[in-house]
Formats: sequence, C-alpha cells, structure tokens
Amino acid sequence: MELPEIGAPMFLALGDGVNFRSRLESVDGDTFSVAAPLETSGPTGFLPGYEFECFWVPPRTRVVMPVLLKNVSDEAPFRWTLFPTAEPVISNRREFARGGAGAPIRLFGEWGPSYLQGRMLDISEGGLRFWVPESKMFKEGDYMRALVWLGNGEAELKGKVYAVREAGDEPGYHVVLIFKTVDPLAQMIRQYVIAWEIGERRKARQK
Repeated sequence: MELPEIGAPMFLALGDGVNFRSRLESVDGDTFSVAAPLETSGPTGFLPGYEFECFWVPPRTRVVMPVLLKNVSDEAPFRWTLFPTAEPVISNRREFARGGAGAPIRLFGEWGPSYLQGRMLDISEGGLRFWVPESKMFKEGDYMRALVWLGNGEAELKGKVYAVREAGDEPGYHVVLIFKTVDPLAQMIRQYVIAWEIGERRKARQK
C-alpha cells in the first residue's frame, strides 16, 4: 500500500457526486487514518462498515483506492480509520478537485425573493461548501441557487442542500450544496480551482 506523505491532501468520494477534502493523518500497519470531513464529523451519517473510494492527486495523475470505514473517533480531533479493500490504481476517470476560498456569495431559496449573504469555503464541479452566520433558512434536501464570483465571472449554481453543520472553528455554519454541471460552467469551475491551486503553491513556496 503506497500512500502519499503524512499531512498530504486526500479526497473522500462519499457519493452524490461530491468529494470531501481531507488529509492523511497516520499509517498503522494495514490501516490508515484521515481527518474526518467537517461535513460528516457529527454522530450521524457515516458508520463503520461503509465502503467508498478515496483518492489523491500526485502531479499529472490521480490514484484511486477503495476503502472500508473501520472506526470513527468520538472526540476531537475527529478521525476516520480506513482499511483498503484493493490496491490503489492510477485512474484517468475525472474526479472533482476542490479549491478556492473567501469569495462572497448570494443565496436564493424557498424563503422568498430576498437573498442571503454567505462566504465560499471551496467549490468543485459537483459541490459548493459555504459559510453562513445562521442556519435556520437551510435544511438538508432543500433546493436553492447560489451566485458566486469565480475570478473571471459570476457563476449561477442550482442544486440541493446536502449538509448543514456548525462551523466549529468560528461562529456560524457550513452548508454543502450539490449540483450537476455541464460546460462551459464546469470548465469555468475547473479553471478557477486550478488557478487557486497554483496560487496556494506559490504562497507555500514564499513561506
């Protein structure tokens, strides 16, 4: 089992076309642990025995590995212990990389014609995670749309609320909106995420 370095980003493909960003925390024999995604760190949802895929992204390729969730820690820092069910393979299948942060967003929903303000945390071709100060207007399964600035233009995203969780590290809430995209919107999101990743690597080199 060849895994990336400890602390490296990993992605958990948990269904509904959404990949949750995580990181490799430790390796212990035939299992390894990753940081529990903020959207799933509560007591409900994903339990031991759940099978899914994780992947990581070395330069110019993508490595995918099916895993079994063996254990979920019940106290912070929340971690998932995973057991590989097959060897990792290089995959050409397109996965949704996530990135970006900080852009203001306008949110429209079933509450009426007025919009709410939020702040983007990250985005992929299949999902948008954003921060809002209050959660009472957002329920899992509700349909809504979001307008978000992606560097070169404003994107309109229409989808379904996948998760609503307390932010944890700050006041407010994190909301995940899942949606389906086709070009040119999908290409616009890809270009935004790539530009963000390049900017992050530049910042890391300057430290």
